[in-house]
Amino acid sequence: MAKGAAVGIDLGTTYSCVGVFQHGKVEIIANDQGNRTTPNQVALNPNNTVFDAKRLIGRRFDDPTVQADMKHWPFKVVSDGGKPKIRVEYKGEDKTFSPEEISSMVLVKMKEVAEAYLGHKVSNAVITVPAYFNDSQRQATKDAGVIAGLNVLRIINEPTAAAIAYGLDKGRSGERNVLIFDLGGGTFDVSILSIDDGVFEVKATAGDTHLGGEDFDNRMVNHFVEEFKRKHKKDISQNKRLLDKCEETMSWLDNNQLAEVEEYHACVTDEDIP
Repeated sequence: MAKGAAVGIDLGTTYSCVGVFQHGKVEIIANDQGNRTTPNQVALNPNNTVFDAKRLIGRRFDDPTVQADMKHWPFKVVSDGGKPKIRVEYKGEDKTFSPEEISSMVLVKMKEVAEAYLGHKVSNAVITVPAYFNDSQRQATKDAGVIAGLNVLRIINEPTAAAIAYGLDKGRSGERNVLIFDLGGGTFDVSILSIDDGVFEVKATAGDTHLGGEDFDNRMVNHFVEEFKRKHKKDISQNKRLLDKCEETMSWLDNNQLAEVEEYHACVTDEDIP
């Protein structure tokens, strides 16, 4: 890989990853924990972990979506000239961060992951965004890249990136339509692309910006909370270890029909999750 070549960054809602094209193929780079995806969580101090910046980026504070999401976040979001900013305690002081600044911290991490693997500095990047992102959201994402010290060569649609990754632009001549089904950690998107001679056009996109892997985890947490309350008359809804165990159980159920959450003396099958 030439030193001036670009990396590709998938800046997701809940997780991000970075890849490079070398030796004739794309390599998704593992972080220092050995994982190919990194949580989009910025821990400014033990009590102020910020996440979901992608749900804020490029939006107005009075956006109904922002107002609805604010009810579920443990951190405070305030208006600064009509734009949402995140207020947290940082180094003993109250500070506000824009969504672009929070996203830039995630991008810096992705940049560092790539640099550790490649052994040299990385400056050029292509970043993916949802097909439904408007111009403001795309520009804000690009701004986050600039803050992170990246030269953002292009912002491309996530379904387009998926189509390229699967080589759907090769092997056939003439125009064709492709449906891309993208179920992520926090969002669910379905897009129809038109591909003709290497040119991609998003014809339609739809989905649910609040449906993803996190929601499956939450459904399982609610299941165990209700079961525990029914059997033991105790409320464990604030128990963070329960969420961790549910995430482990979901991973186990990917390849197994039955899993036992031992600490809570209950069994769950893949049919128990509506």
